Amino acid sequence: MEKGQQVNQWREWDAFHSAFDPCPPRPKYYIIPPDQMTTFQSPELKQYEPHEALKKGTLWPDLYSPYPRGAKEGGR
Repeated sequence: MEKGQQVNQWREWDAFHSAFDPCPPRPKYYIIPPDQMTTFQSPELKQYEPHEALKKGTLWPDLYSPYPRGAKEGGR
C-alpha cells in the first residue's frame, strides 16, 4: 500500500453544531480499515518477510494500516 492510500483511509465527519453552542465546530476523524476496501485476496498479493509480518501484524502490505498517535482522540 502506498503512502497516499493510507491517507485516503481517513474520513472526516462533521458533527451537529447548534446555533446556541458557544464552542466552535470541530471536525472528527475516523479510519476505514483496508480490509473493508478489499473485495478479495488475489494469490499475487505481495507479502512481507515473516519477521516483518510479525511486527506489522499482517502478512500483506496492502492490508497494513498503522494507527498514528492521537487515533484514540480522533486526531491525525
